[in-house]
Amino acid sequence: MKVLVVNAGSSSLKFMVFDHEGETYTMLAKGNLERIGLAEPNLIYQRGSEAKTEERVVAPDHAVAMQVLCHKLVDPACGVLKGLDEVEAIGHRVVHGGETFTSPVVVNGEVKAKIDACAALAPLHNPPNLLGITACEEAFPGVPNVAVFDTAFHQTMDPSAYLYAVPRELYEEHGIRKYGFHGTSHKFVYGAACEYLGLDPATAKIITCHLGNGSSLAAVDGGKVLDTTMGMTPLAGLVMGTRSGNVDAGVVIYLIKHLGMSVDEVDTILNKKSGLLGLGGRSDMREIIEAKKTDPHARQAFASFIHRLAGYIGAYYTILGGADAIVLTGGIGENSLPSREALLGRLGALGCHLDPEANQVMGKARIISTPESALTALVMPTNEELMIAMETTALIH
Repeated sequence: MKVLVVNAGSSSLKFMVFDHEGETYTMLAKGNLERIGLAEPNLIYQRGSEAKTEERVVAPDHAVAMQVLCHKLVDPACGVLKGLDEVEAIGHRVVHGGETFTSPVVVNGEVKAKIDACAALAPLHNPPNLLGITACEEAFPGVPNVAVFDTAFHQTMDPSAYLYAVPRELYEEHGIRKYGFHGTSHKFVYGAACEYLGLDPATAKIITCHLGNGSSLAAVDGGKVLDTTMGMTPLAGLVMGTRSGNVDAGVVIYLIKHLGMSVDEVDTILNKKSGLLGLGGRSDMREIIEAKKTDPHARQAFASFIHRLAGYIGAYYTILGGADAIVLTGGIGENSLPSREALLGRLGALGCHLDPEANQVMGKARIISTPESALTALVMPTNEELMIAMETTALIH
């Protein structure tokens, strides 16, 4: 069967098409339609392992963007479908499911209303996620749409982990609590790591580290999340590309009360002007690593990133009562050799030591800790689209 996976942003429509047969998923095509509703929308498209192509398109809204995508997928010259009726299921990334959704669901009117109700918790993400669902309903009438939530995997946390120490009515009346994000990635790499390392998914204890422009960790015990670093929003936790991660809540009060900043200004500072960018002048870890050769601010930003990351790993090791492995994924986790070297250089107390030669291997799963290490460090490429496709087919069959 053919499965379409959609990740709709405010001005983008990322997609991937899989052919599912038995236990095998083959990626047929993928791409991204950028700048929807803006000047010069652009379609990036790749069929299988062929070279990517780019072309300017007309896409004033998500519905038209979906039509552009559909025409591409059935194009005799470059498409992968004989007709749109080959698509038997569509999986959607939805960022926030609140406490309402703890697993994937087939979308209907009630589900869409509840996703919309969660929009207050993710105002930049849930509304465009819904636009993607609506566009698919129009383009593929009768085909089941499945919503897969970034927050769902983390809903196994106990109240001791997800409740903030604020008046209880703020949680009970307004849903203010930790939810966590990147759940699809954390779930995928947990399962993939168990398979790679020969661990039983029902008993394995793994610290999953999704490290990219947005970063988060999860402490996973037997497939259940005990804790995760992101909170009610994706702002909490680690030092990220432009996000601050954890700061004293009093800083927000100070910025507003004493420096006269508006709420929107504080929001912009913490979400778009902080993290690596705020400390080191660059949001991309590759640029930080290059600049730190001569720029002390870049060096300090890199050190802060590693310091916060190592601290959380130590904390999660304790919460788990020991761990079988640390798994690194995401753009930084999979590709930044200096970041991995610096991190493992801080984990000797946990019995995790870097194998420099293994750390040079790129583009595939590999253990980068020494054979003598008591704690294994594994690099595992993530595949959130594949996870969404798997969750989608599992639900409708």
